Amino acid sequence: MNRQMKRMQERQERRAKASPAERREAATTSARRSSAPTEKKKRAGARQFLKEVRQELRKVDWPSRRELISYTVVVLVTVVVMTTLVFGLDFVFSKLIFNVLTNN
Repeated sequence: MNRQMKRMQERQERRAKASPAERREAATTSARRSSAPTEKKKRAGARQFLKEVRQELRKVDWPSRRELISYTVVVLVTVVVMTTLVFGLDFVFSKLIFNVLTNN
């Protein structure tokens, strides 16, 4: 459960425990607050951040070694092909422009 979900759950619990008078006051306060600028969110500490990062990384579906190699090859081949294409177009256009400018 992330921080946002925890905060939402805490707010719901506080609302459930509040008396009817407090609920009316909270409703009017929230109506006023919606027109006012939003309050600044609290920042988590470095330890909490790293803990949550570790939790998220456990959820990742990591590729197998074979998939990783095939993806790497695809990326490298694509980079070489695109680089060659851009170099070829640059070379051709530069020769065309040079010929146009030198013939006049």
